[in-house]
Amino acid sequence: MTSNLPSLHATFLDALIKKLAKDPRFDAVLAGGSMVHGGFDAFSDIDLVLVVRDDVYAQVMAERGDIARDQGGLLAAFTGEHVGEPRLLICLYGPELLHVDLKFVILSDLTRLVERPLILWARDAAAVSGALDRARIAWPDRAPQWFEDRAWTWLHYAAVKLQRGELFEAIGTIAFFRDAVLGPMLHRRAGRPQRGVRKLEQAGIAQALLPTVATHGTQSVAAGLTHAMRLYLELRADQPPETTIVGMPELLLPLLEVPAR
Repeated sequence: MTSNLPSLHATFLDALIKKLAKDPRFDAVLAGGSMVHGGFDAFSDIDLVLVVRDDVYAQVMAERGDIARDQGGLLAAFTGEHVGEPRLLICLYGPELLHVDLKFVILSDLTRLVERPLILWARDAAAVSGALDRARIAWPDRAPQWFEDRAWTWLHYAAVKLQRGELFEAIGTIAFFRDAVLGPMLHRRAGRPQRGVRKLEQAGIAQALLPTVATHGTQSVAAGLTHAMRLYLELRADQPPETTIVGMPELLLPLLEVPAR
């Protein structure tokens, strides 16, 4: 299963699986991310789901840091509350740098998934495969109304920061808008799962975003923000929401002008 991976990744996975197979608290090692949907290369993270026995789950969760450290070479690790996943331990290994995500679950957690993971190892492969067969698997794509309900508030936030001269904050908000709104909508147009701005370049659909990338200057930020708004309106027309925000974009337009200084 790991023989076609880059040597750094394969060596890490082989050692981890060998170690966890000897630990009776673990029932399976599953892989997601690029190992599932393609494009795995030397720069890829390793996204793993570690299936733990129900009766020792609390103990394993308390010892996650030690488990990751026992693999050797752990440089840093922190939990994933910031992405809404407290079961996740995000790890950086070295000295040859490797990012590894370890999500600790029990078998009954495998009911709602965003992708069907690969089974790299399991004590009872039939039981794990059966759980995956029964799982509801759906990528969390956003509905047209979700974008419309948020887009104008986020654009307004960036616009008032432009007017105030907080250009770094405005630039950061435009970047957030690309990731949360424009990127997913471009993926939608291409018939792909909505994955932020991930791999837009490889898919050949990133060109439309280039005018939204601003440098630190009022003219550039105003232009980038205006392009972001126009691109949103264009992409919105692909799958219109049921209702649109009243007064937009007209109410926003004065705030997109270069402020007088």
